[in-house]
Amino acid sequence: MRAEPAQGGILIVGAGLAGLYTALKLAPHPVTLVTAGHLGAGGSSVWAQGGLAAAVGADDSPEEHLADTIAAGAGLVDEEAARILCTEGPARIDDLLSLGVPFDREEDGTLRLGREAAHGRNRIVHVGGDEAGATIMRVLTEKARQTPSITVRERCIAYELLTEDGAVTGAACWDAEAGEALAIPAHETVLATGGTGGLFAVTTNPLHAQGHGLTLAYEAGATLRDLEFVQFHPTGIDIGRDPAPLATEALRGEGAVLRDVHGRRFMPELHPDAELAPRDVVARGVALAIKTTGGAFLDAREAIGARFPKAFPTVFEACREGGIDPRVKPIPIAPAAHYHMGGVLTDTDGRADIPGLWAVGETASTGVHGANRLASNSLLEALVFGARAARALPRNGAKEDGTAAEPALPARPAANLAPLRRAMSDSCGLLRDEAGLTALLSQIEGDRAKTLGGALARTAARLVAEAALARRESRGAHQRTDFPDQDAPRHSLTRKPDGVRFA
Repeated sequence: MRAEPAQGGILIVGAGLAGLYTALKLAPHPVTLVTAGHLGAGGSSVWAQGGLAAAVGADDSPEEHLADTIAAGAGLVDEEAARILCTEGPARIDDLLSLGVPFDREEDGTLRLGREAAHGRNRIVHVGGDEAGATIMRVLTEKARQTPSITVRERCIAYELLTEDGAVTGAACWDAEAGEALAIPAHETVLATGGTGGLFAVTTNPLHAQGHGLTLAYEAGATLRDLEFVQFHPTGIDIGRDPAPLATEALRGEGAVLRDVHGRRFMPELHPDAELAPRDVVARGVALAIKTTGGAFLDAREAIGARFPKAFPTVFEACREGGIDPRVKPIPIAPAAHYHMGGVLTDTDGRADIPGLWAVGETASTGVHGANRLASNSLLEALVFGARAARALPRNGAKEDGTAAEPALPARPAANLAPLRRAMSDSCGLLRDEAGLTALLSQIEGDRAKTLGGALARTAARLVAEAALARRESRGAHQRTDFPDQDAPRHSLTRKPDGVRFA
């Protein structure tokens, strides 16, 4: 197998917001960044509509942002990590401004701030109403291409972490351009591979977001935390597309309301904050409306109306493609897998618990989200902890030695994940119970993967389902119909070969 050492001894796996920002903050130290696709295309960050939450308003403070973050996290937020997020957040917004991200502004030049669910203040910065993720990624991608210290390898798929004496020493990748396996030795390896939405039948994520980073870390011996907590966005646009387009939460922040098939608002009776309740509450409300009345809709006719094309162009275009004019007609919606709160256990600098391994962004479990992410904290987390990881990563020279085994299966994406995705949505979605999760695990065990992508995805699905089965309570985004009450707050920890335990 050919070996190509990571520049500067640092390898970053994944080129979404977290991976790109970490690489840029490492400059001018050399780094190699690998991405399974093409730079700037296809990651979840590109699709993020909501924006970034940060205490940048005159009437706001990091302490208030922290309080909202802790309240949303249902007892499992790590206060130290969340305090770092909220305190360092404004500086990261300044960073993006200095890079040229054109955040929306008021007529007086101040940043225009929106409100989203469970926030006590207007603190969400946007670009073009609903184009924050795409614009930020475009700016960072252009900057990365112009940065000589960043070596990018596109269409290079990591399939195994290299290890030696219990430490991670790089990654084995499949170079799709060359059609061969490639070892990339590194002193430090940073996972920035995104989430798990592609494991579910209805998702707002790219379909290749299948938890590969979780599998890589698990097989290398790292601890994973809180894998059972998968957040479902309440308002996926239900027009039959896969992945489902997203109707950003900012619509509800501007006054759009949720109605059942009879036109009745249902959220006021479920939570004092109605449409701006925490996402898990709203998602279950939408699911209940669909189950009991046959449908659920987001009604923005009065709140936004004729302003829709200019205020929310991405959502407007998705609706029009589905034959809906949201200016005059409510938008059909359904909950969709959106964000994974669980991930690779890290400290507040991104270090995993085995030497040589780091994780940033959705792949990581920093502790800031607890059991239920506060809206628009995810992009901010990628920036804050990406910057901290860049500061903490050792600056060693290239690691020359490294070997890896050829992949045991054909190095291709999963051949057919449709049955698994449907089973995950049915049994490990918004509502879960022991019988469904047990049957799901039996199905995963009996369905042998035929490709490397399928093997990585099925292992990730198994790990999520095992954690969901082990947590015999309902908390945040994890709802067990057979265990509807809460126990004392505790984290689930998954490590090979120990399985799931709690701490």
